[in-house]
Amino acid sequence: MGTDLKVTATRARNGLWATFFFMGVVSMAWVARIPEIRDANGLNNGQLGLILLSSTAGAIIGAQLAGRLIHTFGTKPVIKIAIIIMPIGLILMGLSTSPVTLIFGLFIMGLGYSSMDISSNTQAVVIEKLLEKRVMSSFHALWSSGAFATTVLGGSIAKLVSPRDNLVGVGIVCFFLFIPAVNMLLSPALDDHSGGEDETSAKIPLISKSVLPLWGMGIGLLGGLIAEGAASDWGAILLRDDMHFGKGVNAAAFAVFSLAMITARFLGDRALDYFGPRKTVLYGGYLGGVGLGAGIAIGVPLSDSHPLTALIIVCVGFACAGLGIGPMFPAYILAASEISGIAASVAIARVGVIGIAGYFIGPSITGALAQWLGLPAAMMYPVLMLLLAGYQSHIIKK
Repeated sequence: MGTDLKVTATRARNGLWATFFFMGVVSMAWVARIPEIRDANGLNNGQLGLILLSSTAGAIIGAQLAGRLIHTFGTKPVIKIAIIIMPIGLILMGLSTSPVTLIFGLFIMGLGYSSMDISSNTQAVVIEKLLEKRVMSSFHALWSSGAFATTVLGGSIAKLVSPRDNLVGVGIVCFFLFIPAVNMLLSPALDDHSGGEDETSAKIPLISKSVLPLWGMGIGLLGGLIAEGAASDWGAILLRDDMHFGKGVNAAAFAVFSLAMITARFLGDRALDYFGPRKTVLYGGYLGGVGLGAGIAIGVPLSDSHPLTALIIVCVGFACAGLGIGPMFPAYILAASEISGIAASVAIARVGVIGIAGYFIGPSITGALAQWLGLPAAMMYPVLMLLLAGYQSHIIKK
C-alpha cells in the first residue's frame, strides 16, 4: 500500500474512532434517565416496553435503507445524514412529556442509529483491510467508551439536572463534535462500497440457500444485542424498583456492564487473532449468559437483607455479560463481510438489521414479560438469548 493511502487510512481510522465514541454517547445518553423519562410520560414497565417497539421500526427501516444507499453512494454520505438524525431523536426523547413525542423520538433515534451503525461498520471493514491489521474491535471499544461516559454523566448529574436539559445538551454538543470526525473518513472513491473488482450483489433474496449463513449470524448477533439492550434499558429500573437503590446508584449496573464491554473490546482484536471469531463468540456467550443469570438470581433476593453484597453480586453478573458480549458484534460483522458474492455493505446490513432489531425489540419483550412475571424473572429472557448467541457461533467458519 502506498504511503499516501496508508496515511489516509490512518486518518480515517482516527475519525472513525471518534465517530463510534460519539455514536455511543448519543445512543446511550438516555439510559441513566430512563426511570425518570418513564415516569414523566406516565408509563408502566409494560407500556414502556411496547413504546420501545417504535425504535425497532426505525432501526429496521434505517438498516435496510443504509445497505442499499451505501452500495450506491458510499459510506460517508450516509454517515453525514445519520449524524443529523440521531441527535434529533435524542432531543425529542428528552423533551417528551407524552407517549406520542417519546414514540417519535425513539423512531428517529432507531432510524439514525441503524444507518450510522451499518455505514460505520462497513467503513471499518475497509479500513481494517487497508491497514492490514485487526482494528474492528477497537472501534466498538470506543462506542462502549462513549456509552460508559454518557451513563456516568447521566447518573452523576441526575439529582442536579433534569432529563430534558441532560439529553438536549448532549444532542446539541455531539452534533457539532460529529462533524470534524466524519470529515476525516474515507471518501466514496476509497471505501470499496460497490464491491470493487469483485462481482457482488446489492440485492439479495430474503430467504435462499445463499443467504442462510447471514440469517444464522444475524440470529447469533440478535441474541447478544438483546442482552445488551436489556442491560441498557432495564438495568437502572431493576436496581431502582426491585433492589431499591436511588438516583445515581441505579445506573451502576449498566456502568459496570459498559466498563466490562470496553475492556473486552480493547482486548478484542487480540482475542479474535488468538481464539478466532468462532471461539471468541462461543466463550463469550456462555460466560455472559451464566454470569448474568446467576448474578440476578442471587443478588435480587439478597437485596433486602444485604444491599451492598447484593449490589456487588448483580454488578458482577452485568460485568460478565459485558465481557462476553464485547467481541461479538465485531466478530459477526467481520464474518458477514467475508461472504463471497454479496456486497459487504448489504451483507452487514442483513446481519445488522436482524441483530439491531433484537437490540431494540428485546427490551420491549423484556418489558412485557416484566409486567407479567416481574422484572427479575423477565431478565432471564436476555440471559437465554445470550446463551443462544454463544451457540450460534458454529455458523462462523473459523
